[in-house]
Amino acid sequence: MNTLEVRGLVKDYRLRDGLRTGRLRAVDDVGFTLEPGRTIALVGQSGSGKSTIAKLLLQLERPTAGEILLDGEPVARRGAGLAGYRRRVQMVFQDPFASLNPHHTVAHHLERPVRLHHPGMTSAEVRRRVLELLERVRLTPAAQVARRRPHELSGGQRQRVAIARALAPEPGVLIADEPVSMLDVSIRLGLLNLLATLQREEHLGVLYITHDLATARHFSDEILVMYRGRIVERGPADEVILNPRHEYTKTLAAAAPNPERRLGELRG
Repeated sequence: MNTLEVRGLVKDYRLRDGLRTGRLRAVDDVGFTLEPGRTIALVGQSGSGKSTIAKLLLQLERPTAGEILLDGEPVARRGAGLAGYRRRVQMVFQDPFASLNPHHTVAHHLERPVRLHHPGMTSAEVRRRVLELLERVRLTPAAQVARRRPHELSGGQRQRVAIARALAPEPGVLIADEPVSMLDVSIRLGLLNLLATLQREEHLGVLYITHDLATARHFSDEILVMYRGRIVERGPADEVILNPRHEYTKTLAAAAPNPERRLGELRG
């Protein structure tokens, strides 16, 4: 099933200023359910807590309070249980330039997760799977792309490699943290369409983290608006964008008053 459920998630950071200590609450009582075949957009400005939630979901950091469940089971903190969770919940990072090692080929980047999560595969099967992944993200001819290093690819191609790497373990949940924000406007739509196609065909649950209300509306089923660590508004994508209730959502909508025009810019 791969249903990801978040209940009452809280994350505090301790701050120190000389002899004084304080507390910063980065995530405050956040909850949502991401089901297979659905996309939830987590929208907010920088510092609102979006990326902290991504780190908590990936178990890169531990929550101060609250629960993260996959198919109704709490996430294990270590061992095989944690490894199994991380196989099923994968991440596409914001920066394709930093997420790929420039010294290794594209094939190397994809072979490692395939071998890790499918240890019974032969070398020939691993190579075949690498080529399938590249074709899946529209990088062809796959054999030629596999031999290249990241610096020989464009930014959009590197991000497609990052998506292929996330797909290698055959996850059920994909977390995409600002996946197109560092790419040229002219190629963003293609990447977002690819993610939408993969979500539909692979029946993935996708958490799309962004500050862009226009793409959130067009590429998600539900929108959660975050402000200072809290979800201040949620609902179907069109409802949240066209009829915002919270003042912060209205401010975000005013910054991008015409989503159709914004999407037209992406296509251009």
